[in-house]
Parts: sequence; structure tokens; C-alpha cells
Amino acid sequence: MNQQRFLTLAGLAVAAALLVPLLGVVGSVFAPDSGAWLHIRQTVLPELIANSLVLAISVTLGVATIGTGTAWLTAKHEFPGRAAFEWLLILPLAMPAYVLAYTYTDLLQYAGPLQSTLRAVFGWETKSDYWFPEIRSLGGAATMLTMVLYPYVYVLARIAFLEQSTSLAEAGRTFGYGKLGVFWRISLPLARPAIAAGSALALMETLADYGTVSYFGVATFTTGIFNAWFSQGDRIAAGKLAVILMIFIVAVLAIEHAARKRAKFYQSTRRQRRAAIFGLHKWIASLLCSLPLILGFGLPALILLKLAFADGSSHIGSRFLVMSANSVLISILTALIAVGTALLLAYAARLSKNPLNAIINRAVTLGYAIPGTVIAVGVLLPIARFDRWLVATLESLTGAVLPLLLTGSIVALIYAYLIRFLGIALQSVDAGLTKITPSMDNVARSLGASATGVAFRVHIPLLRGSIITAGLLVFVDVMKELPATLVMRPFNFDTLAVQAYNLAMDERLAEAALASLAIVVVGLIPVIMASRAITQSGAQSNAQPGLPATSQPQIVPVTTLT
Repeated sequence: MNQQRFLTLAGLAVAAALLVPLLGVVGSVFAPDSGAWLHIRQTVLPELIANSLVLAISVTLGVATIGTGTAWLTAKHEFPGRAAFEWLLILPLAMPAYVLAYTYTDLLQYAGPLQSTLRAVFGWETKSDYWFPEIRSLGGAATMLTMVLYPYVYVLARIAFLEQSTSLAEAGRTFGYGKLGVFWRISLPLARPAIAAGSALALMETLADYGTVSYFGVATFTTGIFNAWFSQGDRIAAGKLAVILMIFIVAVLAIEHAARKRAKFYQSTRRQRRAAIFGLHKWIASLLCSLPLILGFGLPALILLKLAFADGSSHIGSRFLVMSANSVLISILTALIAVGTALLLAYAARLSKNPLNAIINRAVTLGYAIPGTVIAVGVLLPIARFDRWLVATLESLTGAVLPLLLTGSIVALIYAYLIRFLGIALQSVDAGLTKITPSMDNVARSLGASATGVAFRVHIPLLRGSIITAGLLVFVDVMKELPATLVMRPFNFDTLAVQAYNLAMDERLAEAALASLAIVVVGLIPVIMASRAITQSGAQSNAQPGLPATSQPQIVPVTTLT
């Protein structure tokens, strides 16, 4: 009982440490207005709201359309390349949106190879002679984000389609529905909760994006927060913008959760049989699956390789190695701390029947839905106050003049990462822990093992796969994280993400390509793992039609929405 109380108190301490910065952001609403906030309210706030809404709606519609369509084709039909497409279509998830923005800018800008070729072929001399879509625009940002975020919907929708029995489609045909009729009236409504969950996750990633919209010069809430902080030097104004964004995100989560709660459908059988596509239609299906894969991963990867080695130099020098070491170091440290904390919280919820533990675990996962810029604002405000108090206390005791100890340090940066990504590790570990039956605990206790002994000798060995997956997911997300790193990193401490962003903003795309390529290669690791897990899950579902699919719980960190 004492151990359960200790774990509950430890969970409360962790939750308080992670939620205080977010509460600090909320508290900025009650701070007195400043000149910067008044100026933002009267000038750019309507534009920030409008652009953010248009971007969010555009990306949500785009990812829902592409993700649902490709998921339905690969889950329910046989056509050339289907077996490869079912896992290849997840690869764009490894490509950060800001990296995609750099590559397509090089390809599509006025001086890029595509427009240069068009002018040479058709004899055009200036831009006034022809029309070409502007890549650096709101539409361009929405396209980039759609291309890399549609796998969120694809993954969940495909699992939902795989779990639907063929008998449902056969019943629909007895009512005179064709293939499209079965899709619109039966398959799509049954998969709606999964599609809504994936779309909501993509929407939150869109609102959290800074690199893409900043590079394209699109004013959104994230760029507004960043500019209020650094350009105008007003943390209160940045905090108030962050609160508006948080309110919008919480509203999206609430709507998504309510929609899924109302739309629950159960099936007693999962007999599966894919319908073959014949004639020209089978090649159209292959083309429709090829396009998002090529545009979201294949073509950008080739452009990055070309840019990285275009001038005969790989740009690998001592500075690149230092930045790589910084990225790996900070990612490993965050992953280790996140996994250890996740084990503590998940195990506390398992041992104790106190509902407070479940509330704690749900609260700490909210950080994944909060943009890095908001978290950075929230972390710096309380840390700066605590740092000043700590330095003043130490100076009074020692008589020495001390600099700030925590602000602008690796400790503060890891703290911000934990708030943002602990939910990923917790959901992966918790999902793995729920697969271990309580009877195993009882057997181990009957053999004389203590609660600690059960954890180290039974649970942790069985959780090895979930722990490794949780660590990998946090590692890769920290490697890709840009806004929090830009704001929180120590002086002269650059990472690959920061380097790629800075070089791209200076139009040094060839030099930015190598850092971007390194981030993409690292991101492929969990994506390939997810692809294999989903494929195995689908095979298991087909092999055991009377049993629920045992999909790997750690394949994608979307359970933070449930």
C-alpha cells in the first residue's frame, strides 16, 4: 500500500512539473496589456486566425482524402503493387514538412530546373509570359503538410478497413450497391472514427508547424508567437497568442473525441477477401497510390541527394559532426528520461486502483497536442523566475556573482522536450503493459516475488519491444523538432534541424540538404517498424477471422487522442 501511495505521489510530482509551464502560459492572459499585444490585436491577429484556419481546414481535407482513399484501395482490393504500397505509403511520415518545403522550393522556384526548362522549351523570357503556381504561399504550405501528414489517416483508416468483414460488403450488394456505394454507405461510416482520429492528429501537427510556414512567409499562430517573443521582445504577447492557440487545439480534441464516442460500431466477424480490380482500373489504382508516395517521399529524397552531392562535396566537416553529435546526444537523453518516466507512470496506474493515476497519465499526454513554440513560452517563463531566485539565493550564501544556471541550458531544453513528447513514450509503454495479464503478476507474487521484483523480472522483459519502440519514437521526434529547439537551445548549440532551417532561410539549400537528409534517414527507422507491424496485424486479422486483430500498440503515437 505504501508503494502504491509512493507511485501515486511520484506521478503527481511529474504531472505538476510538466503542467506548470502550460498553466503559466494560461496565466499570461491575466497579465496587463502591453503595447506589443495591442498592436498585434489591431493589426496581424485577424490574419493569423484566418491563415491558421485556412491551413488547418485545407490540410485536414487533404489528408482525409488521400489517406482514406489509399487505405481503402490497399485494404480492400488487389491490383499491381498492392503488397508494396501497403507499407511504402507510410514512408512520407519520415519526411519533416519543412524539409519537403526546402526541396520543392529548389525544384519549383523561378530559377529552379522546372521553370527554367519550361522557359527554354516554349521560348518564354520573363515570368509575365506565363503563369506558374507560387510555391511560397499558403497553398504551398498546405500542400507540403498534406504530403507528409496523410499517413496518419492512412495508418488508422487501413486498420479500420482491414477489420471490416467482407460479409458487410456482400450484404450491401444485395441491396443493389456497387463498389462505390458500398464504400460510401458502409465502409466509410464504419471507418469514420479512425479517419477522424488521424485527421485530428494531422491537424494538430499542422497547427504546431513552424518551419514550413516560416520558410514560405505565411503568417500563422506559430510564427506570430515566435515573432512576438523574438522580434518584439514581449513574452506576455507571445503567451496570449499561445493561449488562443491552446484553446483552439483543446476544442479540436474535444470535438474529435465526442465524434468518435458517438460513432462506435462493433462486428462479430472479420472474414476478409480482397476484390480484384481488372482492366484499366487496376493501373489507375496503382497510379493513385504511387502519386502521394512519389510526391511525399520519392522525389524529395532524390532532390535531397542531388543537392547534397551536387558540387562534389558532401559538406561533411567538423561543424556538421558537432551538430550531429548534439542532435544525437539531446535525443538519447530525452528518450531515456521519457521512457523511464513513462514506466513509472504506467506502472503506478497498473498497481493502484486510484482513478487519480489515470487522470495524471491523461494529463501528461496533452503536451503532444501543444506546439513547440507554446511549450517554449511556457517553460521559459517559470524557469526564468526560478533561475533568478536560485541565483539570488546562491549569491547571498556564497557572495559570488553567478550567471543564470538553467535558462538557456540543455536541462531546460530537455524539460521542454519531455512536456512535448512524454505522451508518445507513455502510450507505447502503457499499451504494451495492458497486454500482460494480471494472472502473471499473481503467479509471480505467489512464488515470493515483491512488487519491485515482478516489475524487473516479469514486466520489463516482456515490455522490451514496447520500451525500444517508445525510445525510438521519442528519439526521432526530438531529432525533427524545430520550434522548441530554436527558442530553447543553449548558446552555440545547434542541431541538424536548426542547421537545416538556418541554411534554408539563407537560401543555401545545397548545404541544408545534408542535414535534412540525415533527419530523414533517422526518421525511417520507426516508420519501417510501423509498416511491418501494420502488415503483420493485417495478416493476423485475416488468419483469425473470429478473433480481434492484435495490432502492435506502439505503431503510431495516435493513442494520445483517445
